[in-house]
Amino acid sequence: MVGKPKFASHSMFRFQHINYLYLLAIVPVVVVLYLSMVAWRRRKLKKLGDDALVISQIQGYILGRNTTRFILTSVALFLIVVGLANLQTGDKAEKIQRKGVDVIIALDVSKSMLAKDISPDRLTRAKQLIQRMVETMSNDRIGLIVFAGRSYLHVPLTVDYSSVKMMLQNVSPDMVPAQGTVIGDALEMGLSSFSQNERKYKSLIVISDGEDHDEKALEKAREAADAGIIVHTVGVGSPQGATLYDPDTKANKLDENGNVVVSKLNEEELRSIAAAGHGSYQLLQNTDEVASRLTTSLEGMEQKTLGSFVYTEFTSYFQYFLLAGFILLIIEWLLPGARMTSKPSVK
Repeated sequence: MVGKPKFASHSMFRFQHINYLYLLAIVPVVVVLYLSMVAWRRRKLKKLGDDALVISQIQGYILGRNTTRFILTSVALFLIVVGLANLQTGDKAEKIQRKGVDVIIALDVSKSMLAKDISPDRLTRAKQLIQRMVETMSNDRIGLIVFAGRSYLHVPLTVDYSSVKMMLQNVSPDMVPAQGTVIGDALEMGLSSFSQNERKYKSLIVISDGEDHDEKALEKAREAADAGIIVHTVGVGSPQGATLYDPDTKANKLDENGNVVVSKLNEEELRSIAAAGHGSYQLLQNTDEVASRLTTSLEGMEQKTLGSFVYTEFTSYFQYFLLAGFILLIIEWLLPGARMTSKPSVK
């Protein structure tokens, strides 16, 4: 049921086509190529002779012109990509009544999640699972916790699924400096992130390899169940395990005794947590199947009527970014070039 339209008290920013922002990765590549070209050009000029003499032979030479042209092109590229992604502000919101549950996903981002016993690696597959779940949700509120040695609420409960997917892209082990797999801390943060006024309509999904678990995980899972929160767990990895790459040594990670570290999925621990939390355990093999089973479980829960504001009208700003980008490209194109008047003598 849709309620009376109401204007939001503040605007929300979003990118309509967020995938285009991946193209911004081109910018640092272009910078590296340009700096390499500048270094190559300087070496070539030095072979021709004295720098001042060579420059005097270049007709129309202006100091810093090439750098200016490069900056103009790079900024233009950045603006065009942002324009393609289409920055928008939400101008009008409507309050809707819907039936759903509150779901918080606790994602393990410890370095063991970079193991490649499932392709392409544990963390990437876990993120793919979350994205697939978000794509199939329609009425539930969703939040995201990232944890390793500590836990952080990365996305509070929201119905803005596009925002969740955007924030999910930035998730990496670098977000949590303290290493380890402290599932108990993630469960405790999940408990505090839900409304304390209800004893149902809530679910917490832990996605982890279960390695280096802490002793209070089972206690917190039981505490969650007592508070009406269903705790599901998803195991990522394999019981056989895989070695971990150490970027510092550019070799397999070693323990304090010099032995190669093998990270293994701890299914027993994850099953125990799910049982204590009155939920289910899933081994992440087929992403679509696990996402379907989890969403089916959520749909089978008792649902509550939730009132929330959803933006229904947006103002787009892509045209301003595209116009500014093309103007910079025209300016770069109009800048005069330079050419050699004659071949200088080589000393």
